[in-house]
Amino acid sequence: MGNEPMRIAMIMGKMMGGGVESVIMNYYKHIDHSKVQFDFIIDKDSTIVPEKEIAELGGYIYQVAPYQQLREYDRDLTKLFKTNNYKIVHSQINTLSIFPLRIAKKCGIPIRIAHNHSTGAPKEWRKNWIKDALRPLSTIYPTHYMSPTFDTGKWLFGKKKSEQNLIVLKDAIDIKKFEYNTAQRISMRKKLGISSENFVIGNIGRMVWQKNQKYVLTLFNKIIQRIPEAKLLIVGEGPLKTDLLNLAKDLDLANKIVFVPYVEKPENIYQAMDCFLFPSYYEGLGMVCIEAQAAGLHVICSDNVPNEVQVSNKCTFISLKDTDEIWIKKILDIKSSKIFLDRSQPYDELINSGYDIDTAGSKLLNIYNEMINTIK
Repeated sequence: MGNEPMRIAMIMGKMMGGGVESVIMNYYKHIDHSKVQFDFIIDKDSTIVPEKEIAELGGYIYQVAPYQQLREYDRDLTKLFKTNNYKIVHSQINTLSIFPLRIAKKCGIPIRIAHNHSTGAPKEWRKNWIKDALRPLSTIYPTHYMSPTFDTGKWLFGKKKSEQNLIVLKDAIDIKKFEYNTAQRISMRKKLGISSENFVIGNIGRMVWQKNQKYVLTLFNKIIQRIPEAKLLIVGEGPLKTDLLNLAKDLDLANKIVFVPYVEKPENIYQAMDCFLFPSYYEGLGMVCIEAQAAGLHVICSDNVPNEVQVSNKCTFISLKDTDEIWIKKILDIKSSKIFLDRSQPYDELINSGYDIDTAGSKLLNIYNEMINTIK
């Protein structure tokens, strides 16, 4: 028994192919499985779950009722926690962590980690109402606090708690996988129906208001008048997908835009792009901006994206209050100067900024061990 890895109850909520899930899977793939294993606890209405990959790595998946069905959710979690006798519960669901961590405390689980990946935005009234209602309760049940940036932690847990106890764990990636590969670029473009002559602007993210893909299409509608050979590559799924498809048709851009659903290997899709456009209304971090730079791409993002994503000189921030022309000019400059042809990877900068998954995976293992040692 003593040689078995400790099992972490990883609360994932609804797995839908989002950025947080990608981050956790990165850590899972690069942590020492002889010492740690993750049990992925997911809502039954999850739509994109890497079941095969998790199983091959030795992990388990447990489905519970969605948190909206609170009585059933509590019942399912209570049964699971008591059966598996976890020492650590690590919740990845931001303000909603109050629900699983309350049950974890009730079941006597000694280490309860609340991990916040998000913040809020003024126009998301319904979401903000829920978030604002839960934020004051966010420090009741956790024993530890974690986030990818200090500001993200401060937003949920407060300045005092964050200054005293916050663990900043970077959303790290496998840097080498993102290195530019000419053969992969050719293959990917062929698969997507994109020619070598096309200048490709890319965007990756859930199709929700937060990610602001409607503005991406609005900008592209003007860019295509300046760069006729341009194409837009949008990767993701979400509730606004139909709206975006209809907008593309209304703007007569359907043959200029390639919509791609969730991809298991995002490192490959970046190879087909020439620059990356990310005008989000808000982000806890904006992991895709890190990935895009790792692939050697120039990134243009809104200044609502945290400064921590700027790991190289290939990242530019522009305000959403600025005119369309300012955004367009930056893309035109990248195209006309041909700097997009330089796909060198900012390898040292990524490592020095803490985004190397091998180093970060070892850090997480040490964090878990230190937590466990406090209860022995």
